[in-house]
Amino acid sequence: MTTSPRHAPSSPSGAETVEGGSGSTLGLSDAEVAERVASGRVNVTDDASSRSVWEILRANTFTLFNAMLGAAFVLVLTTGRWQDGLFGFVLVLNTGIGVLTEYRAKRTLDDLAILDAPTARVHRAGGMREVPVAEIVLDDVLELGTGDQVPVDAVVLTSRGLEANESLLTGESRPVRKATDDEVLSGSSIVAGSATVRADRVGADSYAQKITAAARRYSLASSELQGAIRSILRVVSWIIVPMALLLGLSQVRALGGWHEVTSTGTWRDAVVQAVAGVVGMIPDGLVLLVSINFALAAVVLARQNVLVQELPAVEILARVDALCLDKTGTITDGAVACDEVVPLGADGARTGEVPHATWLAVAGIASDPEANATAGALAGAVPADVAAPRVGERVPFSSERKWSALEIADGDAAGSWVLGAPEFVLADRDDAVARGALRTAAGLATTGSRVVLLGRTDALPQVDAGVGPAVTPVALAVLAEHVRDDAARTLAFFRDQDVELHVVSGDNPETVGAIATKVELLGPGEAVEGIDARSLPEDVTRLADLLEDAPVLGRVTPEQKVAIVEALQHSGHTVAMTGDGVNDALAIKTADLGIAMGNGARATKAVSRLVLLDGRFSVLPGVLAQGRRVIANMERVANFFLVKTAYSTVLALVTILAAFALPIGYPFLPRQLTLVSALTIGIPGFLLSLPPSGQRYVPGFLRRVLAFAIPAGVLFAAAALTVYLAVRESAGEEMARTLATFVALGLGMVVVVLHAGEPVWWKGVMVVVLLAAGLAAPYVPLAADFFLVERPTLAHWGLVGAVVVVGGALLVVVRRVGRAWASRATEPRSAKIS
Repeated sequence: MTTSPRHAPSSPSGAETVEGGSGSTLGLSDAEVAERVASGRVNVTDDASSRSVWEILRANTFTLFNAMLGAAFVLVLTTGRWQDGLFGFVLVLNTGIGVLTEYRAKRTLDDLAILDAPTARVHRAGGMREVPVAEIVLDDVLELGTGDQVPVDAVVLTSRGLEANESLLTGESRPVRKATDDEVLSGSSIVAGSATVRADRVGADSYAQKITAAARRYSLASSELQGAIRSILRVVSWIIVPMALLLGLSQVRALGGWHEVTSTGTWRDAVVQAVAGVVGMIPDGLVLLVSINFALAAVVLARQNVLVQELPAVEILARVDALCLDKTGTITDGAVACDEVVPLGADGARTGEVPHATWLAVAGIASDPEANATAGALAGAVPADVAAPRVGERVPFSSERKWSALEIADGDAAGSWVLGAPEFVLADRDDAVARGALRTAAGLATTGSRVVLLGRTDALPQVDAGVGPAVTPVALAVLAEHVRDDAARTLAFFRDQDVELHVVSGDNPETVGAIATKVELLGPGEAVEGIDARSLPEDVTRLADLLEDAPVLGRVTPEQKVAIVEALQHSGHTVAMTGDGVNDALAIKTADLGIAMGNGARATKAVSRLVLLDGRFSVLPGVLAQGRRVIANMERVANFFLVKTAYSTVLALVTILAAFALPIGYPFLPRQLTLVSALTIGIPGFLLSLPPSGQRYVPGFLRRVLAFAIPAGVLFAAAALTVYLAVRESAGEEMARTLATFVALGLGMVVVVLHAGEPVWWKGVMVVVLLAAGLAAPYVPLAADFFLVERPTLAHWGLVGAVVVVGGALLVVVRRVGRAWASRATEPRSAKIS
């Protein structure tokens, strides 16, 4: 549990007390610095932004899939028949794709993880030094100025109009004025003024680092595709070892017994045939194709400036049905902009166009090099043909008096001008113009915007005396966070896709609600009311129920953001969370899909699944399209691979059981399975996984695939065994395996046609070319020798054709029955993206 940034306690300090400005003798002596370094009270933190190279290698190499396939590959190599070990390339390719893709993401993320303020100005031994932020020690006295990032948690010793932007930490978008003895937090940035501060907490003790440490625990993205494959691999792993042993023993018996195989060297045949049986049970190509498709999606998204840190992330967005958005940095870009300058008449009410003199005054205020963030935001409203006038004396802004003033030296704007909060500038005024101006300001503020008053006066106000009654209200400036141009369009897209939208922010609920209304969160013309998160229940069930009717929440703490994500997950939602601040890191970590902005905090980018490098929210529909392509097309081609797993398992069982009555050889060699797999699974599977798909995700991937794959696999096995046993005695073992191979090839093509999707010319050409390539193998000497296939007679071809026709008709029936059963088992909410 992290300490709230508003009430974080200060630790005791032994630093010198400040007695004067920045020119005084301040800070620690060299001996005091050395003592703190020796005791570990230094600002050293773990800045690792991603997994190490060794962790990436280990995670992608030591997998259950690699263990099973690797053991089978080694067994084949011991026989010297490397041609039967071609499946080993799948292992190398799959591992290589995973390692290279994640390493690329690591390199990109590490390049992004550059501290914005690599050095700091520190008072030491009576002088000012510039030191790396990692060398700051507890009790160091630092100088902070506009544009600096605060490197440590610190206490303000002297403030010279200091304003800090803490939005990355708290979600509060408005700059926070800091006075003496106030605390400034590491990770915040200085937007106005300067200060002398004392380091109060450094390194892992700082507020930002505590959140970062909690968020940095590594976890893998949850992919239904990979989860389904892992479930199959777990089942296979339980049976593959006893199956391999029993299959090997059955082949030894079929070849004449132990004495025969050891004396003649045919033990190699027993090993190869046993490996053929068990390797066919492993959906090796499916594992590889999923990795390739994820990698291709990552490459496509990289061109759109989307960094995919974990490959399954592209699939997850296709399943998302609840999207949580942090306001600052996602819907808005964090910058304050002037939406409107409203001219006021003699009665304080809105009037016509803004006079030229008023624009000159606005330009002069905005061009002031010492202007705070509020005054600086006015620059965007000034017309291009208005040049900034010469500025004379100034009265700087003060958080106590809530106004600033300056003199303009020339033009029709010559004179004194005041800018500040209307209720402070017009304090103690009850005249008609003041009442009218305050009434107009209150009406503009109902949208959640900040409203400041620009007034004209005869003389520059005195700091101690206040502005007095002499200010004439001239205009009101309406300030608001700048909403991203693409926000409304992107939110409309997700709304049309039935994705629930929730805005969670640390900002004022009214402000958040106003911005949500502006971007049409719930639809055109629908007003949104923000709810104060301080009233939220802690019980996850009650919170989940409340969220159904509370799309906008303000004053949300980092811990509450996590609770909101967990409550939505508790309701059965697949949740995506976007954000850019440290305050978003824990929620982004918890969400099924964390999405960080490229200009966000390092901790947030480190724990996210996706990073929008250029911060464009509008790229998310493109990410969704890639996710849909992957998951829809992979479901289509998964049928090819799992049919092979099913018939290999059935064939292995039949071969083992037959050993007790009629010992038979396994009907395929590994190299023959490689031929069938390449032409009916690998090549068509890869090509059919590439086209775009607008199909919405429907849960139950594994159920639907197995509903076809298991009965189809039994049918495959029965057809291959029928042909194998029918010709084995008359034509020999080699011809029997050849015909079984072509039966599997023909039925495999039927499966490809059934799952190819919409008929397109290139799909027909693909089927014809691949089928022709397979049938030509016996007539090409090099292919015939490599795959050990013989030339069938016309009668043999007739037998293969008849079996394929009958089997193909039954496959059509199996598919229709399987789809009907799977659709009845699908939950009602499956029509949504979930």
